[in-house]
Amino acid sequence: MRRVGSLALRAEEHAETRDPRPVRRTAGVALVVSPARAHAPPLETSSALRDLPRQPENERTFTATSGRKHPAAGEGPARKPPLICAAPRTPVRSVRKNGAVTTPRSPRTPAPTVRLIATDLDGTLLRDDKSLSERTVAALAAAERAGIEVFFVTGRPARWMDVVSDHVHGHGLAICANGAAVVDLHAGGTFIEVRPLERSAAMDVVVALRAAAPGSSFAVELTTGIHYEPHYPPFHLDPGATVATAEKLLFEEAPGAAAPVLKLLAKHPDLDPDAFLALAREAAGDRASFTRSGPSALIEISGLGVSKASTLARCCAERGITADEVAAFGDMPNDIEMLSWAGRSYAMGQAHPDVIAAASGRTVGNNEDGVAVVVEQLVAEALRAAGTTAPQG
Repeated sequence: MRRVGSLALRAEEHAETRDPRPVRRTAGVALVVSPARAHAPPLETSSALRDLPRQPENERTFTATSGRKHPAAGEGPARKPPLICAAPRTPVRSVRKNGAVTTPRSPRTPAPTVRLIATDLDGTLLRDDKSLSERTVAALAAAERAGIEVFFVTGRPARWMDVVSDHVHGHGLAICANGAAVVDLHAGGTFIEVRPLERSAAMDVVVALRAAAPGSSFAVELTTGIHYEPHYPPFHLDPGATVATAEKLLFEEAPGAAAPVLKLLAKHPDLDPDAFLALAREAAGDRASFTRSGPSALIEISGLGVSKASTLARCCAERGITADEVAAFGDMPNDIEMLSWAGRSYAMGQAHPDVIAAASGRTVGNNEDGVAVVVEQLVAEALRAAGTTAPQG
């Protein structure tokens, strides 16, 4: 496994048969390169695909420990699936008038006991000052004691995970960069899996957005750090960043070009954030996945099929956990797919309207410990199902 650079907190917005294909080794890791596929519309969700999504053919998966391809269904001997794969895009199921603190909508059958909690960080688990309250820390620990796994699912890169690294128990894993990476926080943020954005696709996006939204500036998030254009807002907590045009940063011989690209970031000084997102998807939606997570016009761009939902789905499938056994929390558009996929989902009190529409429930705001409020209820439910009670003290 590769060691990620030092972790840093940023209090600002930001985020078988043997494989016949060539394996390219880059900076000591293996990249399995899949052939390009003609652009196809997003897959429609079906019940057969809901809990175990499939990996698109045009996706390249980087594995810290192996460059081998895992067999497709029906090929060769059965083998443990890779941790990362893509899920069909799940549309928002309905628009709900969620009140202050609610339970999920009434299911046709009793909901299974929650076995995994997936939570966003900024604007969700963390308060606005980027801290974790004592109540939240206690609720997460109680969930783990009750046998409920907790996954942090964030747009942040691994090096900005120190604020929660002491509170991930058991497995030690977190999903970072909007699903582009799974990292081991117990090992200092070591990459376990990476789903990179191809440089050619990133270049196509840059060209398209320069034409569709003049004034856009770009940053490139690599597994080794961030690099950005002269007019892009500087990252004060990343002093080693290279400053150059996106074209140079994405060129194969540019500084850090050997490292996989996790995300391309696009910033516009004047456009409405939602309008910029819609414009970007229209301009280059066939080349990458677009989302946003902050209050300004900052677009986060990942490889096609890469999202919090798709990475979380594989992590759950590997553990034998279905979507109905997952409770998810979020507040911004980059959480929508995850909230729509999970059996129970909660929008924060201050969440984006589209997030409220996607979630099956709503809790209070992040500054009021909205995640902890619900987690305490989930823990009590799990203990009742197990025929036990919460320990005193």
